Amino acid sequence: MLSEILAGSPAAAAIARSFPDLLVGRESSDDAAVYRLNDSQALVATTDFFMPIVDDPYDFGRIAATNAISDVYAMGGQPIMALALVAMPVAKLGPATVRRILAGGEAVCAAAGIPIAGGHSIDSVEPIYGLVALGLVHPARVKRNDKARAGDALVLGKGLGVGILSAALKKQVLSDAGYAQMIASTTQLNAIGATLAARDEVHALTDVTGFGLLGHALEIARGSGLVAQLDWASIPLLPEARPLAEQGIVTGASARNWQSYEASVTLPAGMPAWQLNLLTDPQTSGGLLVACAPEAADALVAEMKAAGFEFASLVGTLESPGAQGAGRVVVR
Repeated sequence: MLSEILAGSPAAAAIARSFPDLLVGRESSDDAAVYRLNDSQALVATTDFFMPIVDDPYDFGRIAATNAISDVYAMGGQPIMALALVAMPVAKLGPATVRRILAGGEAVCAAAGIPIAGGHSIDSVEPIYGLVALGLVHPARVKRNDKARAGDALVLGKGLGVGILSAALKKQVLSDAGYAQMIASTTQLNAIGATLAARDEVHALTDVTGFGLLGHALEIARGSGLVAQLDWASIPLLPEARPLAEQGIVTGASARNWQSYEASVTLPAGMPAWQLNLLTDPQTSGGLLVACAPEAADALVAEMKAAGFEFASLVGTLESPGAQGAGRVVVR
């Protein structure tokens, strides 16, 4: 639907010609825009906001802020500042609840070492919170999602299943352990992305969010003219998400994701529905997906684990296109 909406907009290539310092626009559905300021600095700019996926206002604020800042890290950038986007039904929630949401966002920004320097607020029918996140990166160190190379390894930083845990919460069947796993994953800053910007062996970078692992792997494959090969057995899952998926807990967005890109994905024969639901599961504040030189993959996984990403795993490879052509994902 978004593609249809944007179909009448100026082409990304035309925009790039008019603004040569726009290093990254919307040409490859990347995580943030990047604009060159000078020879050593480029501005990374992004925004993200959504309605609550948890009942606790403080946790909602933390999740929304972590998710927004992640797009700066996914470009290899270092965040420098944020602006708050606040739309609240103040007559229903009241100032104290809204304050808790903002406090959650402030806590995450403090952990990232940046200020919330301002923002905008309106009265709204539904609560919405998020950030405009700004960062800096060296123009030569920008990590796009369309620069992967044939033979690259694919490394995933967080376990899948956030959407399924959220769906279970709405159905009131999520355990305390499951809630703790969801909060721990969605509030873990992908700060290692700024470190990866300095790695020549890291060729492409994105974060796995609303389109699920299949969708974001497909973006890398399409942008880079390659085929992404994913190994199901190697894909990390949040422990409490798997049994819920096996029971049939799933989000509506998972099915919509699959409908949008199923023509570009090859699954193994007889793959159970619950496994596909995890591959298409929308990840709020999901893990980084890194395309790197194959000889660097093991060290990268070890580095991510040492940085606190316990589920970091080598999940596949990127290959030259075969008879079926480029821009595909194949699950083994």
